[in-house]
Amino acid sequence: MPDPIPERSDADLIAGWRAGDETAASELMRRHARPVARFLSASGAGDDVEDLLQEAFFRAFRHIERFQGASSFRTWVMAIAGNAWKDLRRRRGRRPVLPLDDREVPDRSADPHTRLLERDLEQRLGREVAQLPPMQRHVFLLRAQQGLPYDEIAQALETSEGAARVHYHQAVKRLKQALQD
Repeated sequence: MPDPIPERSDADLIAGWRAGDETAASELMRRHARPVARFLSASGAGDDVEDLLQEAFFRAFRHIERFQGASSFRTWVMAIAGNAWKDLRRRRGRRPVLPLDDREVPDRSADPHTRLLERDLEQRLGREVAQLPPMQRHVFLLRAQQGLPYDEIAQALETSEGAARVHYHQAVKRLKQALQD
């Protein structure tokens, strides 16, 4: 039985795209579209997620020469997606709504009362996250939802690692306080 073909790294795929391999772009999108879409959804993009996702990857591939590899490709595309979302909000002049869940099927093993309490807590958390200052909200979502390390968050949001840590700490503190009230 032949050895399986090893999966190409993001760096190899980026090099392939730069050399004209369109399948490399498809593979990068396959790998990273869902996490970027989750980030956009949690940022409040709502019905605009698909359009913003396409815009983010379009911008990324059009300007691939700007990707220096200081962060992961996914983080770079998330930063582009965040900028596309900010641009859209500016054009529309409206405030975002923040859904936190993935609309997954709820756990049917919990009793109805527990499910009701969990749903209420999730909705309250979503409202509170939406009220965080934008930088705190973005840092919180990138850290808590996407699990990104502080150095990548700092790179994506064009801030320092220390500032990202402070924003995350402040966001968590505000959310804890709000949910205890």
